[in-house]
Amino acid sequence: MNWLQQAVGKEWNIHPAGGLTGDAYVAKKNEQRLFLKRNSSPFLAVLSAVGIVPKLVWTKRMENGDVITAQEWLEGRELHPEEMQHYRVAALLAKIHQSSELLHMLMRLGKKPATADDRFTEMIGYLKTNGLIDLHKEIRESIEYLHRLLPVTRNQQKVVCHCDLNHHNMIWTKQDQLYLVDWDNAMIADPAMDYGFILKWYIPRENWNDWLYRYGITHDNQLIERIHWYLIMDSLYYLNWHYERNEIRKAHERLSDLRDLNHHVRTIILD
Repeated sequence: MNWLQQAVGKEWNIHPAGGLTGDAYVAKKNEQRLFLKRNSSPFLAVLSAVGIVPKLVWTKRMENGDVITAQEWLEGRELHPEEMQHYRVAALLAKIHQSSELLHMLMRLGKKPATADDRFTEMIGYLKTNGLIDLHKEIRESIEYLHRLLPVTRNQQKVVCHCDLNHHNMIWTKQDQLYLVDWDNAMIADPAMDYGFILKWYIPRENWNDWLYRYGITHDNQLIERIHWYLIMDSLYYLNWHYERNEIRKAHERLSDLRDLNHHVRTIILD
């Protein structure tokens, strides 16, 4: 961690912050603390400026080409799963999806809008390569539904989507601020991809209308079709991902999830 010590100074104590990448650290000096990360996206500066993530304090480029970012460290905690129903989660997500600053920055960084047609074609290729289409009838049924519902996904407004909206990435600080962190998977896409994930995993179906109202949209049949299109696509992605890694138990969990989604499409949407 010599490169970090050079960035912050010898008077700071540095230790890993945890996480999957191993590139996040906490630096402490007396009562001061900073959250350090190596080679964060330039997107972080805009996220900080609009109040989506904790304040960016400084950015430094090292001699080896690495870029070190330091963010304000705030005392807080991850949301509990049931707290994802809070109206402030819906309000924060709406703020993100409506932000022209975030959208323009991602476009400047070279991100292209992701279309449902491209994702569908790509997924078919993955499943054929791994021989999964012939292996499970649930997969064949889900592909049929994706094809039938594909038209409702077209000509939708594309926004900045976080694409990993689990409760671990929602931070509630002691100063009563709500932040959404870990933007490594962000893309420009249909916002239904984001709020559909929250609805499925955190909001009871009888409360979907209320949550969508808080987000700022009205429930209708086409919206529910779009949500289910992306949920099925997400389940297929992870099903294929687990099969590729020979994680059979997890793959069968995703298969069960896919079976449930197919049931909802069949009974609620297509009947």
